[in-house]
Amino acid sequence: MRVPLSWLNDYVDVKNIPVQELANRLTLAGMEVEAIETIGYPGAELPWDPKLITTAEVLSVGPHPDADRLVLVEVDYGGPEHEIAVTGAPSLYALKGQSDLHLKVAFAWEGSLLYDGHAEGFVQRKLKATKVRGVLSRAMVCSQKELGLADVHGDIIYLPSDTPVGVPLTEVLGDYVLDFEIKGPFGHLQCVYGIAREVAAIFGRPLKRTPLEAAIRLGLTTVEQPEAVELEIADPDLCPRYTATMIRGVSIGPSPLWMQLRLQRAGMRPINNIVDITNYVMLELGQPLHAFDYAQIRPRSAGSKPAIIVRRALPGEQMATLDGELRTFDGDMCLITDGGGPVGVGGVMGGLDSEVKDTTRDILLEAANFFFLNIRRTTQLLKISSEAGSRFGKRVDSELALIAGARAAELMRELAGGVVDSIAGDRYPGKPAPFPVAYCPAMADSILGVIIPAEEQRRILTALEFSVRDNGPEDWEVLVPSYRLDVRHPVDLVEEIGRIYGYDRFPHTLIDEPLPPLRHNVPLEEEERVRDWLVGLGLDEIISYSLIDPADEPRLASPGTALTFAGEAIPLRNSLSPERSQMRRSLLPGLLRTARNNLRFLERVALFEVGRVHYRLATPNPAAGETGVAEPRRVAMALAGPRQGRWFEATDRSALDYFDLKGIVEAFLERLALLDKAQWERGAHPSFHPGRCARVTVEGREIGYLGELHPLVCEAFDLPVQPVVALEWDLEALLDAARAAEGGKHVGMISAYPPVHEDLALIVDAGTPALDVQRAILQAGLPLVTRALLFDIYQGPQVGEGKKSLAFALTYQSPGKALDESDVEKLRMRIIKVVEKQLGAKVRRA
Repeated sequence: MRVPLSWLNDYVDVKNIPVQELANRLTLAGMEVEAIETIGYPGAELPWDPKLITTAEVLSVGPHPDADRLVLVEVDYGGPEHEIAVTGAPSLYALKGQSDLHLKVAFAWEGSLLYDGHAEGFVQRKLKATKVRGVLSRAMVCSQKELGLADVHGDIIYLPSDTPVGVPLTEVLGDYVLDFEIKGPFGHLQCVYGIAREVAAIFGRPLKRTPLEAAIRLGLTTVEQPEAVELEIADPDLCPRYTATMIRGVSIGPSPLWMQLRLQRAGMRPINNIVDITNYVMLELGQPLHAFDYAQIRPRSAGSKPAIIVRRALPGEQMATLDGELRTFDGDMCLITDGGGPVGVGGVMGGLDSEVKDTTRDILLEAANFFFLNIRRTTQLLKISSEAGSRFGKRVDSELALIAGARAAELMRELAGGVVDSIAGDRYPGKPAPFPVAYCPAMADSILGVIIPAEEQRRILTALEFSVRDNGPEDWEVLVPSYRLDVRHPVDLVEEIGRIYGYDRFPHTLIDEPLPPLRHNVPLEEEERVRDWLVGLGLDEIISYSLIDPADEPRLASPGTALTFAGEAIPLRNSLSPERSQMRRSLLPGLLRTARNNLRFLERVALFEVGRVHYRLATPNPAAGETGVAEPRRVAMALAGPRQGRWFEATDRSALDYFDLKGIVEAFLERLALLDKAQWERGAHPSFHPGRCARVTVEGREIGYLGELHPLVCEAFDLPVQPVVALEWDLEALLDAARAAEGGKHVGMISAYPPVHEDLALIVDAGTPALDVQRAILQAGLPLVTRALLFDIYQGPQVGEGKKSLAFALTYQSPGKALDESDVEKLRMRIIKVVEKQLGAKVRRA
């Protein structure tokens, strides 16, 4: 939100407050000023030299002796003599031959730095004296583009008739604009008056005026059914208040310069005086307004007066909004309708058919209040971003409606020549009751840790329009103003007092009490260790969205298969987009999408993610603390690309495969002290390539699958045509097993005797898993066989059809003596007997 200081000064005196100090104090009070734009003053992108760029008065317009489209203007700039300037401004050309004009303008002398009005964008140039068709011109009258006030070159600026001549232009049009970032649902801060009220409280200054003054000047009274229009609120839960004010006989035209400049500086485009007034009052007071062309409002039946009905939309009902889009509504959206159908989306945007046109003469001015949650829902579903919707979505004071309507009606009377009906319509079924809060001034001292005198607390609350009734020194009844919909508890009042008093004024103190005991967050610490280990193994961590496209889950299954999950999916009721409409039940969709995006620019990725998945439990157990939704932790990894990067020497450019991932996983399991407890077996999973997938269990509990993704799964996620290996494991099961292993972990004795190494090749059936052979060897050789590493697999004529040879490197070591040849021979024979009996294995002799 942008607030010009000249506008703010209409409500509270800020002229003698340095702009940076003002911005700092407002920021500390919770209204963050992100930027300060300077217009005209030193520090602006185009500073106006106060000696060269001034106000002036055009006295007469005469013809140019040698140019049909140019004129000579006589200008009084406050100097000893008048100046003649050459110009082609259309409005001055239309006055050619006239004198005694007294038109106030912006005037620039030679040497002035201005923007080139005819160049694209903002190009600065220095004004030089030059002859234009034989006539010397040393100065010029300026347009908004040349002064940097607009981005389109138009006619010259005409200043108000009471502007003094010869004063620096900065005194008339110079300004500072504060750009606020108001966080939170604080509709009362989305306007000039709301900021002015805060400034008055912070600096202890009185407000120059209040919004109520316009209604008092108009002498406006209200009835539920005014003469001009029939009003009905069919659904007061959506619209607690609706007011309608009639302004007759308006003339549509441009707004005055001061209003146009304020709207532009606040970030809005001037349109015409009526629309500009509604926008101006919205920016000034925070109440969105809408002006209907009264002639377009239809009655319920022929011969009756026009009607306005606020109701829920009929499912499928349609209307074209002001932006030209045809909108379709559902049964929970609020519509403003007349006797013939919709004329506006309540609190969001008006209808195209009833908009103000150049031919409009009578205005029906709407100032209403709408339920903020319904406005948020409507703007999201219709994808409409409007100033009105933004403000109503942050909660607007319902008491403001009539006040803002009166202010706008007064401006339409002054700037559009309208006549305001003295009786306005006001339907107010949702009028809130006064909200008192019991408060003790000592509470602020206790909570804030600084003594703020009771009188200062009273001043702050009163300045913010809270009504304070003193029932005793320590017993106040504070009546919350209607605009503070967020204040409901005594501690809220303490916050208001603290921020206005100034947190920067609090003294620096040290903690006077012992720190609370530090308690470990075991789940978080475990996750961090897992992350550290995986990063140490060469993987890059990603954090993907917990919301996914529901179509991503079927993409994880190869054709003819289907994934099964532990519970039902959890869809979002009001998602922002289909791609973020379901809570994820697997980490793989986010991981594979990230891999795809990175493989567009990189040739190799090695990624992992630690996160939660979400699903609905079929039969939750409340006694066990189950809420019906499970959120277990998972760990996922994905590898793709060449095994090694490019180098000036030859490198291994073969693709990463299952064994690369298995090596990382084994190192990971070793850090968890689970390598020896993990059981590997051939697996089958819908996401993985048949025959290239393993299932892993620990102590009989399934941890998950890993392997090479099925090519059609890769294709479904637009991954390049290359092997992609991945896994998704149950981190809860993995960490449970690691904790159990941690409890039984012991450090074995380091043998003082040398190990004995020998190789053993066994011939087994081709379908026998190597893991089963390795387990049998280690079991048979306990406790002296400390290692059995598979280093070769052979299938061919030397071992026979349907057979394969598995070669293991064995390590024998005793903690109590050096093993001799006979000891090793006994161990070897025992191993051979066991594997032959259990697996039908035979020793390969050659």
